[in-house]
Amino acid sequence: MKISYNWLQQFLKVDWEAEKTGELLTDLGLEVEGIEKIESIKGSLKGVVVGEVLTCIQHPNADRLKVTTVNLGDENPVQIVCGAPNVAAGQKVPVATIGTILYDEKGEGFKIKKGKIRGEESHGMICAEDELGLGKGHDGILVLEADLKPGTSAAEVFDIETDYVFEIGLTPNRSDAMSHFGVARDLRAGLLQNDLNLELISPSVSDFHVDERTLRYDVEVENKELVPRYCGITITDVEVKDSPDWIKNRLKAIGITPKNNIVDITNYVLHELGQPLHAFDAQKIKGNKIIVKTLEEGTKFTTLDEVERELSADDIMICDTDGNPLCIGGVFGGLKSGVTEHTNSIFLESAYFNPVSVRKTAKRHALNTDASFRFERGIDINMTEYALKRAALLIEKYASGKLASDISDFYPIKMEDFQVFLSYDNAYRLIGQEIPKEKIKNILASLEIKINSETAGGLGLTIPSYRTDVQREADIIEEILRVYGYNNIEFSYKLNTSISFDSNNDTKVENIVANQLSALGFNETMANSLTKPEYNSLSESISDDAKVMMLNPLSNDLAVMRQSMLFSGLESVSYNLNRKNTALKFYEFGKTYHKYGDKYQEDKHLTLFVTGNRTKDSWQSNNNPSDFFYVKGVITSVLERLGIQKLKATPVKNDVFSEGLVFSLGKIKIAEFGVVKRNVLKEFGIKQEVLFADFNWDNVLKFSGNKNVKVASLTKFPAVKRDLALLLNSKTEFKEVYNLAFQSERKLLKEVDLFDVYEGDNLPEGKKSYAVSFVLQDETKTLEDKQIDKIMQKLQQSFEKNLEAVLR
Repeated sequence: MKISYNWLQQFLKVDWEAEKTGELLTDLGLEVEGIEKIESIKGSLKGVVVGEVLTCIQHPNADRLKVTTVNLGDENPVQIVCGAPNVAAGQKVPVATIGTILYDEKGEGFKIKKGKIRGEESHGMICAEDELGLGKGHDGILVLEADLKPGTSAAEVFDIETDYVFEIGLTPNRSDAMSHFGVARDLRAGLLQNDLNLELISPSVSDFHVDERTLRYDVEVENKELVPRYCGITITDVEVKDSPDWIKNRLKAIGITPKNNIVDITNYVLHELGQPLHAFDAQKIKGNKIIVKTLEEGTKFTTLDEVERELSADDIMICDTDGNPLCIGGVFGGLKSGVTEHTNSIFLESAYFNPVSVRKTAKRHALNTDASFRFERGIDINMTEYALKRAALLIEKYASGKLASDISDFYPIKMEDFQVFLSYDNAYRLIGQEIPKEKIKNILASLEIKINSETAGGLGLTIPSYRTDVQREADIIEEILRVYGYNNIEFSYKLNTSISFDSNNDTKVENIVANQLSALGFNETMANSLTKPEYNSLSESISDDAKVMMLNPLSNDLAVMRQSMLFSGLESVSYNLNRKNTALKFYEFGKTYHKYGDKYQEDKHLTLFVTGNRTKDSWQSNNNPSDFFYVKGVITSVLERLGIQKLKATPVKNDVFSEGLVFSLGKIKIAEFGVVKRNVLKEFGIKQEVLFADFNWDNVLKFSGNKNVKVASLTKFPAVKRDLALLLNSKTEFKEVYNLAFQSERKLLKEVDLFDVYEGDNLPEGKKSYAVSFVLQDETKTLEDKQIDKIMQKLQQSFEKNLEAVLR
């Protein structure tokens, strides 16, 4: 949230430096994340002065140029070549002198230099309105008042304003500080603790008066729970035009582009007092009544951004007598009822909408506006009428409007202020030290918290309506502490703690594995359990029927609970790769979420992500890329550390893996891993190979801790390893090679491993190359070459016959 210091000083005449004020705001809990110097015109027209055109003659070498001599306030007039059609002798004009930097609409500067134009020297530039940033006019140079003295700084003539803008990281509970007046109110409380008692100046509405009642709209609210209060007033004879400069400067300082006086005034009051307002073109309201209600599900409505939306039956809608929707209450206005340059009468709205309802509507339609931001967090219901009067008086003054009706105010049930009792003992206990009772009472008074009663043990308090976040005793104590100052609380150098016994074996197993993976160079990550619904389409194994949708998603990117931890992990991989971290090893403990019928299921997983080199690049070591077998070794070491043995590794068929293995105990799957397919990686902008492992953690826990170890003597006879390079159809999977090998040789074949896959140049179309290793061993004798060759020939023939393989 942006807060203008000049604007803040309208309410509180504090003359501190901006940095010092920012420090106090931070101490008060309104954390200032940055302070930016703002100029109403970039560069503040430094180097631009008033000049008097002494002579003006035709350029000898150009029909559209004039050669002028200009008095800049000293004894030496300068020659300037000017192309403006309206330049003439005797004029007072703005002149950018040599060395001046002027800025265009994009903020890019250009420096005025001495030069020659068509053979004539030019020592400066006579400026048009747009060249100075004072407007958009470029028909000719800007002619100034005749009584101005040559040499006068243009910054004095045009009243250039310099401001400092605080960027405040406002926490969601502090809805009371979502305005300049709210921040000033908090700042005053802080200044009182620094023995600086300043008056809080609130804008006056005492001049509010209706002379002629010529146009009135009654207000009807169908659901008072959704809309506890709704105020409105009609203003006629308005003239839609540019706002005065001071309003423009205030809005531009906080990043809002001025539009016209009506819209600017509603925005101004919003950021001044924190009360959202909306102006309707009265001519587009049918009948004499404003009806606040909900409409049928699926009703079409076009908003100000020219997007047609389908309404929910729960959306608060502002309608006219005929039931035509004019605005989504508290969120966004309608295209057909908005103020235009042809508007001459308006209906001005100021209301309090139910925060939960507004939040659901804003998220449902993916609309995040300044109004919804405030309504969602809860505004001050007692500010609605005051803010309406404030805006009406500004429109009356700066848009020539006439107040044409009394205020229509629907407020059937007055919202009562919260009553809280504060115990001194509880305050001392939570704060950690005793604060004098008079100090506590002074702090509460500075926060406009009224003391209704006082006993020896505490205070009976009434909380102002704008403090929607203060409803409990603990909240009161927090308010006292933040104003008193966290830095003023003494702390002890003695630390008391207790040792707890954790009997949860699951946590111990997690810690064992986490420590082992960390020792292997892995970093732990923690991804959001909410993810994009579009990720479900990346894998056929993810059921669309089993997805768990959020009823009120924060955004479209966080609308569904994840069914796989692969995609959220790939987001982390992509994030790091884009920042030149190319050697990555991640692990994450997390859950996946599924819906089967009416029941929900959560499954716990451990996932690994490996890509790039095993170690960081160094002159001491060669590049050693992580590969399939490296990850296999990591998985095996983790499971063996937990006592899980006799694992069976078989090829896995998974549409996210180009090649993969599954480790299982009997029919129970323990883990699966493989090389992620390129088409999946492409969705995340990843161009290098990524290996992914997924442990079913519930099954891991089930079998971990099995320490029964059988000892057998090592065989005396060596194993033999042979390799085959097979040219296969691109659709053939390693699983088929694996199964066929063991079918062909059951007795002596011990292991089948894939150690290289190649697809690309120099291979026939539709083909790929597998490099497969076979381990043969006889535990009773040493294998002979003839026996080995016979087995390998049998395997080769089997591959050729059943898989159409060709030996490379």
